[in-house]
Amino acid sequence: MEVLEAIKGRRSVRAFKEQSVTDQTIEKLIEAATWAPSAGNVQPWEFVIVKNPETKRKLSEAAFNQSFLEQAPILIIVCANETKSAQRYGKRGATLYCIQDTAAAIQNIHLTAFSMGLGTCWIGAFDETEVGDILRVPSGIRPFAIIPVGYPDENPAPRRRRAFGEIVHSEAF
Repeated sequence: MEVLEAIKGRRSVRAFKEQSVTDQTIEKLIEAATWAPSAGNVQPWEFVIVKNPETKRKLSEAAFNQSFLEQAPILIIVCANETKSAQRYGKRGATLYCIQDTAAAIQNIHLTAFSMGLGTCWIGAFDETEVGDILRVPSGIRPFAIIPVGYPDENPAPRRRRAFGEIVHSEAF
């Protein structure tokens, strides 16, 4: 699969088949995430893999009752290690670089999952403190995304994209 094909074909999937995702598949998704670029190669990402139905239920509630999270065979919670980024880059590392780095890792997970026939969705709407408590996330590490992963039971249509002329500026804004 060509990269642009994956970029254009990936959709946010919120319905999953009752089909398990193998540990080998999860490892490939995490491997893809770790190949994302990161400022100074700090690699501030941390991943929590959740399969337990009770934990998925709690996370679903913490994500403002997005109940479809419970249907996914696995959830990958992507966290950013702000402390690690700050050690190298100070405040900017903790407040910006670790977010950028983690976002790149998240995108790699989505594109790799799509190329493997899996569906995902980038969930950022959740109570960060509650998710941190559920997963016992240590101080200095922030959960940034919950990614449900599974075999899609829907095929969402593409959404409108802004036109080139609306978003590109030549030489200056």
